[in-house]
Amino acid sequence: MHELELRGLDGSNLLGFLASLGVLRVLTIASADADVWMKWVRSGGWVPVVLHSRIGEREELIEVLAQRVCGERSINAAWEIGDDLTLDSREFAALLSHHAMEAHPDRRETADYLAAFGSEAIGSGPKKEKMSDTEFRAIGGGQQHFLGFMRELAVGTEPEHLRRALFETWDYADPRPSLRWDPADYRPHALRAEDPSGDPIKTMRGANRLAIEALPLFPTVPIGRRLRTVAFQDRNGETEVTWPIWSEPLRVETVASLLAFEEIQSGEIQRGARSSLARRNIAQVFRAKRFTDGKYRNFSPPRSLM
Repeated sequence: MHELELRGLDGSNLLGFLASLGVLRVLTIASADADVWMKWVRSGGWVPVVLHSRIGEREELIEVLAQRVCGERSINAAWEIGDDLTLDSREFAALLSHHAMEAHPDRRETADYLAAFGSEAIGSGPKKEKMSDTEFRAIGGGQQHFLGFMRELAVGTEPEHLRRALFETWDYADPRPSLRWDPADYRPHALRAEDPSGDPIKTMRGANRLAIEALPLFPTVPIGRRLRTVAFQDRNGETEVTWPIWSEPLRVETVASLLAFEEIQSGEIQRGARSSLARRNIAQVFRAKRFTDGKYRNFSPPRSLM
């Protein structure tokens, strides 16, 4: 097996973690007849390592990823249902049903994206006539469009954006759009000498684009009267997202199960649970708050739980 460290990505950063999962998922889909795994190593921060039975060079990795995530051809049909996740519940239910019927074990991306985007089972809006959507949506309305930004990122991402995001220290040299999954996207007025709202948004386009590819690993699930997203919980009146770091190679299917693992997602991790997680090669668990400031949702810097 070839091993490639993606030294630009930091597993303690939510955007970096999502981008890592996006890499794993894209490579798995693109290389159906290859073995693809991922693990994390401690190298300053937590760095993802791709293990691939065929790809052993950086440029080859970037080329395979670029073929799947760069340009208009990479836009999935699920991203074209509108600019925002505000469809009528009946309309969204019809889309889900259609693509579920069309899905095949080797061809289910659109259905998986739709399941991650939301559900018609829990209504939203003044009359509860609209779909409820993913807790990863941090933008929407006005000039900020969740699905519109996803399409814009796909069209505007080039191989060089991927290279910088994966293998270099992040320089935040790219213009908008950003999906606001990076704690650095939060620019509070109170901590600035001047109003930051007029400053140009700077981000890592390649990381945002790859992170989109992780969304199908986080389906939405109706629980009681509320729609929840895998890895999200409410604690003490605040919404939090929790994610694990693992030290032994895992396939994408196992990672998808791990994201919902009860011992990771339930409350604080006590000593007994830490021992149990360590036996499963879980090296660290991070948790960040999702909060709203003005018209934007934001994610806080994470805290470690182990």
